[in-house]
Amino acid sequence: MKPKISIRNWQIGVILLVFIGIILMAAGGLLRPMINTAISPFIWIQTGFSERFLGIYELLTLPRDTTALLERNSELEDEIARLQTENIQYEQQLREADILYALLDFAREKPENKYIAASVIGRDPSPFLHYIIIDHGSDDGLRKGMPIVTNRGLVGRIDAVTAVAARVQLISDPDSAVNIWLAESQTDAILTGSVTGDLFLDMISQENKLAVGEVLFTSGLGGNYPKDILVGEITNIRKRENDLFQIASVQPSVDFESLRAVLVITNFRPTDLTPLLP
Repeated sequence: MKPKISIRNWQIGVILLVFIGIILMAAGGLLRPMINTAISPFIWIQTGFSERFLGIYELLTLPRDTTALLERNSELEDEIARLQTENIQYEQQLREADILYALLDFAREKPENKYIAASVIGRDPSPFLHYIIIDHGSDDGLRKGMPIVTNRGLVGRIDAVTAVAARVQLISDPDSAVNIWLAESQTDAILTGSVTGDLFLDMISQENKLAVGEVLFTSGLGGNYPKDILVGEITNIRKRENDLFQIASVQPSVDFESLRAVLVITNFRPTDLTPLLP
């Protein structure tokens, strides 16, 4: 008599066959489209939830982070501005120190003169006049007519004095006249300024042989300046056959636009020759 196969055993067998078939189909990749289709709704739900969660999180945290970043950025900008200001001040102090050291070296090289160092605190606003204002005056022993120099050469002379300041007429002023000496050509001449600030040697005889690059020094004639102070050099010569005199353009040794400090020669007293002139 054949044993009866129970319904339960059939069910187990069918389940096993189905399970084995599913495993084989999965291994062969036949179930991938079905799996993707089945889980896609769950992925969409998870993605939406994640995006909304990140949005809410950024909404809650961004204002605080932005405020902190803005405050930090402002602090850094203030620090940069402070450092830039300090850097400019240090550079200015170094330039001033270099100028003072140069003036000191110049004074040491010419011990025959006595000097007072002064700072330039102003300039004449008129485009037709060439003056500077220095921060020393009669209280410091300054007097009208005292020569002003730098380590580079002649600047001018004091034109007016108050108790605490003095006005200096530059040699480039149109009313300035300086007696100079050209050592190479053995020539005396008068250096004059102009409205434009250019310097010229005028009234020089055609017989005198001037040369471009020739250096000018004060001659001491006229009693307005000590002798042998560097003034500048010739940059151009105009000489025509029919002219009685030749004219030369001069480049001053001092840059008047960049003057920051000067030396006043205090032991020189100018001589007024006006009463002796015919």
